[in-house]
Amino acid sequence: MLTGRESLSRLIGKRRRFLPNRQSILSSPIQSSLNLLSDKNESLVETECKGKVESSNSDWVICPVCGNKVSGEDYSINSHLDRCLSRRTKRKLTQRTLLQLNFGYSQSKVQVSSGEPEQLLTSDFDKSHCDSKENATCGFLKFSPSEEKSRDQCRKLLHTESVKQIDMAGSTENPVSDGRANIMVEFHAFAADNEEPRFSMDETVDSISGMAIDTFIVGRRFSDEKDVNVGASISLLRDPDNIKDSNAIKVLSASSACCKVLGYLPRELAQYLSPLIEKYSLSFEGYVIAVPRDSLEAVPIQIVCPNIISNGEKRCDSFEVFKHLWQKALQVAEFAKNRSPNTTKYQQNFCLLLREVLTSSPHLFTENEKKFIESFTSLSEDSQRLFVRLYTRKGPWFRLSTIMYPEVCNPQQAVKELSATGYLCLFDGKTERHDDDMKCLLSLLTVSELRDILCTLKKKCNRGSRKQDLIASLFSCYKCGSCPVLQHLILERTEICIKISLEAESLFWRAERLFFLNGEQDLSAFLLVDLGIVKYPTYNCIISEQIFSSKSVLHAYEEAIEVAQIMDQSLDENNFELVLRCIMIAESRMSSSSEKLVESTTPELMATFRACFSASWVYSKVILLGISFLEREHRYNDAIHLVRRLLNCFTCDRRRGYWTVRLSVDLEHIGCPNESLSVAEGGLLDPWVRAGSRMALQRRALRLGKPPRRWKTPSFSELIKRKIIEVHIQGRPLNCEAGRKSRFYGEDGEQCGVEQLALQYYATKGGGWQGVHTESGIWLTIFGLLMWDILFSDVPNVFRTRFQTAPLDMETDHFYLARTSLIESHLQKIHDGLAEEILITSWELHIGTACRGVNWDRHSLSDLRAAVSCIGGPCLASLCRHLAQDYRSWSSGMPDLLLWRFHGDYKGEAKLVEVKGPRDQLSEQQRAWLLLLMDCGFKAEVCKVSPAMNPLEVSY
Repeated sequence: MLTGRESLSRLIGKRRRFLPNRQSILSSPIQSSLNLLSDKNESLVETECKGKVESSNSDWVICPVCGNKVSGEDYSINSHLDRCLSRRTKRKLTQRTLLQLNFGYSQSKVQVSSGEPEQLLTSDFDKSHCDSKENATCGFLKFSPSEEKSRDQCRKLLHTESVKQIDMAGSTENPVSDGRANIMVEFHAFAADNEEPRFSMDETVDSISGMAIDTFIVGRRFSDEKDVNVGASISLLRDPDNIKDSNAIKVLSASSACCKVLGYLPRELAQYLSPLIEKYSLSFEGYVIAVPRDSLEAVPIQIVCPNIISNGEKRCDSFEVFKHLWQKALQVAEFAKNRSPNTTKYQQNFCLLLREVLTSSPHLFTENEKKFIESFTSLSEDSQRLFVRLYTRKGPWFRLSTIMYPEVCNPQQAVKELSATGYLCLFDGKTERHDDDMKCLLSLLTVSELRDILCTLKKKCNRGSRKQDLIASLFSCYKCGSCPVLQHLILERTEICIKISLEAESLFWRAERLFFLNGEQDLSAFLLVDLGIVKYPTYNCIISEQIFSSKSVLHAYEEAIEVAQIMDQSLDENNFELVLRCIMIAESRMSSSSEKLVESTTPELMATFRACFSASWVYSKVILLGISFLEREHRYNDAIHLVRRLLNCFTCDRRRGYWTVRLSVDLEHIGCPNESLSVAEGGLLDPWVRAGSRMALQRRALRLGKPPRRWKTPSFSELIKRKIIEVHIQGRPLNCEAGRKSRFYGEDGEQCGVEQLALQYYATKGGGWQGVHTESGIWLTIFGLLMWDILFSDVPNVFRTRFQTAPLDMETDHFYLARTSLIESHLQKIHDGLAEEILITSWELHIGTACRGVNWDRHSLSDLRAAVSCIGGPCLASLCRHLAQDYRSWSSGMPDLLLWRFHGDYKGEAKLVEVKGPRDQLSEQQRAWLLLLMDCGFKAEVCKVSPAMNPLEVSY
């Protein structure tokens, strides 16, 4: 894979269905100093707006693996085949599971019964006693310090673990801060927890008898009595044997002699009332307030508690638990008044996302855009549900006849409303469609329908043709104009087809991007929280500055993302002309935007995370990928020009080290060793060149700077030439093929890699060491656990959503600069020998909580304690300081093995080993790590594994 391809794909995230600015981006004149699209006569190759360039058949060949066109040059063919044969098919995720989620209302850790995963993934979800269509919901529960004791006591009663909500409160009247005051962004979804209750606890206790609670009867499909009347008397009955919810509470009809079941209380309310009924013998009765039109919809009711709490019970120690439960039950009921219990969870989440984005970033939308987004909540329930369903699917076109969702009662009417309000586009044969639309519409047809159309048109149709071949045949006929009736023929078979409109797609994509601030997270993040698979840490979101200060800044960033997606898609399609055009566009736009950025900012600001949300930063990633592409095509002069542009535009960037190395290497490729040496020497004076990049430049300077180019030996030569201890072992090889990972037979006769073979050697003849093969994993886990309180401390602007596993500035210099005093005082504790205590405390408090770098499953607490104990405080403090100062540079390339052994009960020692196979060499980053570890006081060495000359005489 090309260098920078994976990083660019992560930046893009899920590819957009439509790129609204694609045509203007590709058709606008490019004011670039680099002409990559010139042929041998230096004439610009004409490229269509869509980037699909037609070449003569003699210049292109068809790949036998993927069927795509490839340039006819030998190098291009070989390179394409290498990529094509090594490419793995990406797994497609089903969309249905992404919709059964809860955004603002689920707890970070949910107790899921053995049957609940199937309940969420199938239509049986609608059969839950607390049906998602009918469920009233509540917010995250925030506990005050006075409630901590009662919270711990009542946890056993609730059978679930509640987590403190992210602290978000304040004003949003001035969305763009001047930086003079910290503004806490308010998320109204969490208002139930942020607001103080409208009642005091003392009044609640004294007047609990007769206090009314307004709620709903849900799960009506499981009722014995479908018809209810206004004013009908009801009573509550615990249902502890309920397989879906052990806290379930039945609502019974008190009017009938047999007490028929009318449904259930909402799950969120029953969570607190059920222990009150069981432990404190409270009873509830009430009546029906109103009757819905649909017999299966939630029924509004009012319940009261006729019991009186005696003074003796008030003095009971467990009364604190009672007060906590009763207060939370009242909060849940109060919050549920403003929520429709008939709204599905994914529908609530989607509306919530839109509302929060409009609340926190109103300056990034025009008045018409805000009205369009706000109008979504005024749509009918069916229309909202259908739109969200379609939005989370791949699409872009869908056959209306195949759309069937159990919660959408009338999809035809919903489509009509969505089309009238501009959320959907229809294909009804009346409007001429774009070529891309026609290709997508053809893909909706089955193979038999495609063959039927070909037969109708009297075109040749081979029986064994694949679907893609049939689509290509029909599309070519449509494109050349020989089949003007194709739209009519498609419509005859598909009937009405629908897709999300361009305006809705663009606005909702922007809202999702603003909410998550990355392309990797989407609605599936909420599903993972809802199922208890992922638990996010607790932190405060202190926001004093906006990421995007204006609409123009955001639009420039969006266009840069579009250029990145075009680049990524062009590489998939082997459309090299369009790849080159994207590089030129990025180079021209990066130059202008970077010049403005450098003029208006200081180096300290450039070092912060905000630079990653600029258009110029996105364009720099496109150019970096373009440099790798040009180097693969041996166009070193063009690559050199682009690297120089990056170095000139980004004077304060942690990537300057890699860019400088590439510039020096490419200059040597074109036969300019003197200039290559000068670049390497200049790079060593750059403070942004660090870690492995600095090591690479030092070694290049030593190699190229021999007499007569340089007579003076550099001052760093002795440092670089330091001897790293090497240990040589032999093993019985399983394979010795070039290009494949070496495999050996271990001491037990089982097949293993070189790392496992080295572990066996160190455990026996190597000195009785224990250890793990983990590379960077165990170190990042230790760093995350030891520095947990530092990572999630209160620093402005680094936490903006409740779905972060690390602060936004973790990989920048700003991380250390903003927390210097905190970090140094904490490192002093580690240095003084408190690391193991900190590690145990952090493990017990946060086990299972997602944090960047921390792997809870791979490393046990006993292994971590042994490693920390044997490494020692001074070495750990030094290592953590380097990671805190430059996490990005030092979070990779660590030695393969971490070994430890004890001398007695309390003292021990540790060793780090980099293992290399028969043909492996140390990378510059690995060499830099080993030298750094030696400077920090670690024992470090390289273990080289080679095949035994005589398989019968294996030495370890």
